[in-house]
Amino acid sequence: MSQTEFKPTLGLLDATMVVAGSMIGSGIFIVSADITRNVGSAGWLIAVWLITGLMTLIAAISYGELSGMFPKAGGQYVYLKEAYNPLFGFLYGWSFFTVIQTATIAAVGVAFSKFTGYFIPALDIKDENILFHIGSLKIYPAQFVSIAVIVLLTYINTKGVQGGKLIQTIFTVVKLVSLFGLIVFGLLIGAKAEVWNANWTNAWQMNKLSEGGLITAVAGSAVMGAIAASMVGSIFSSDAWNNVTFIAGEIKNPKRNIGLSLFLGTLIVTLIYVSANIMYLSVMPMHDIAFAKQDRVAVAAANEIFGSVGTYVIAVMIMISTFGCINGLVLAGARVYYTMAKDGLFFKQAGTLNGNAVPQWALWAQCIWTALLCLSGQYGDLLDMVSFVVVIFYVLTIAGIFILRKKMPDAERPYKAFGYPVLPVIYILLGITFCVFLILMKPFYAGTGLGIVLLGIPFYIALSPQKK
Repeated sequence: MSQTEFKPTLGLLDATMVVAGSMIGSGIFIVSADITRNVGSAGWLIAVWLITGLMTLIAAISYGELSGMFPKAGGQYVYLKEAYNPLFGFLYGWSFFTVIQTATIAAVGVAFSKFTGYFIPALDIKDENILFHIGSLKIYPAQFVSIAVIVLLTYINTKGVQGGKLIQTIFTVVKLVSLFGLIVFGLLIGAKAEVWNANWTNAWQMNKLSEGGLITAVAGSAVMGAIAASMVGSIFSSDAWNNVTFIAGEIKNPKRNIGLSLFLGTLIVTLIYVSANIMYLSVMPMHDIAFAKQDRVAVAAANEIFGSVGTYVIAVMIMISTFGCINGLVLAGARVYYTMAKDGLFFKQAGTLNGNAVPQWALWAQCIWTALLCLSGQYGDLLDMVSFVVVIFYVLTIAGIFILRKKMPDAERPYKAFGYPVLPVIYILLGITFCVFLILMKPFYAGTGLGIVLLGIPFYIALSPQKK
């Protein structure tokens, strides 16, 4: 027997674990290598993470106002629809399904498989492990393991929100404690005074590093470009914090708990990310961070701290981290398609709930598309576009706060955006600056990302209920 509405069963702790658990995947263990290659100094490495953390916190506390106004499933899709018009909401939902959520799930799933390869060598993505070719595509066992994990978590989430909640809370607590432990052990055991002092010499001289040791100074307008290129990784690592807004219909007292969970979750993760990078700088020279094998900075750091056993310590940590991250993304994503279907802008079946009061059809549709992305091998390229597309929609959504205060001045606002209008304006300016310089630095990926968004327009015209 199907249900007609969601059941509010998630408390503040559960919501905070969705925020933190969805944010922390594999990024913090890897992306500092690429950031360091672009900025080449300790000061700028930390600055990139601080800027990203500031943007994330401003966005999160700004979303608190929107979540209080519209405490229902769909989150950002609903906010954009209400602030602008249904087209803006649809273009977000379209991008969310085609790239933002599904490609992120695929990438995190493959990260899970890659680190499982430390224990099962057949899962390493190497030419000797290729199963077969589909045209130019190389199919590895790791891709099927990724799909199996995604299918498993999708199935668990079709059985009701309680199972997904339990997995999310347990795995998020474990990975927060594990990351905290790695940071503490790194600073207490692995830290070397000579490495720390060397890294902080000329800490604000931005350089571009090469593997052969060549250092090229970065100055003038190139500084902003280098920061924008670096922030692709940090923004990807800090994204998905807004997933809790998608499940508003299942949160107790959503007008209070969504805004509070957004602030608490993003603050916890930001502090851990900055602390992890301080730990990296205390145990490894800049060159070793920049050119860690396969960009696995955390693995290199763990080897410095724990010796050879460190590789396996990190592998287990990342498997726990990515498993919990996938669960949070799977849990939240389907609620957007459910709300779109209710508006007549997605497959009609996605707008139904099963007997466990969850959108089962939407969950499986998300799973199938994600599995295809896993097999395509293109998720890496897609994720280069994600940061650009995500920030565009964040800027539009936060600008929507100003629009809604004019359109709906008397609407109930149990929580108002902290620091309004200054902090939202700061985010909008930082976001626009990031997007402009990313277009200049990576025009192909930024342009393709924008193209994916605009490709949704003809689909909107075809699906629009008004047209019919």
